[in-house]
Amino acid sequence: MDAFDVKVSEVLVATPDSSDYLIDSAVPEVLKALRTSLHMDVAFVSEFVDGQRVYRRVDADDKAKVIREGDGDPLERTYCKKVVEGLLPGMLHNAASHPAAAALSFPFPVGAFLSAPIVLNDGSVYGTMCCFSFASNENLTERDLQRLEMASKLIGRRIDELRKHETDRAIQEWKLEPIDVRHH
Repeated sequence: MDAFDVKVSEVLVATPDSSDYLIDSAVPEVLKALRTSLHMDVAFVSEFVDGQRVYRRVDADDKAKVIREGDGDPLERTYCKKVVEGLLPGMLHNAASHPAAAALSFPFPVGAFLSAPIVLNDGSVYGTMCCFSFASNENLTERDLQRLEMASKLIGRRIDELRKHETDRAIQEWKLEPIDVRHH
């Protein structure tokens, strides 16, 4: 088992009590392990919010700080949305060679990329887990994509667990008081 597999396992066994925010501290380590094992420049988890792709967690090497956590961009012009819609495959060795990818414009080059939707229990798409490099990369394999897809499923489960935990906590804080029906 390599470092990536170990970090993914940690996401699976983490408990909701260990975190007070939606995507916990293990996710950045998973992103770093993924990015370095695949020799990519950037790895991230995004959330789709009000027509925007918002970067929730980002890992990038020092020369590739092109996106930051909390930043966003219009969802319509993203690789992420095209993958979710089935208009782009989850893995491209050379993005410029695919017509749907070549039609997208960015302030930085995207060479190779991997992407998988993060789907929640209710079937909704939270966002995506992606990684990319500025240069093309013919060494990416189907196994690499499967590892990314496995990690995105585990992160989806983790988000579901955390949301349930937050809902349970909120319900415990509810106070029910009788209504005085005489004044209605």
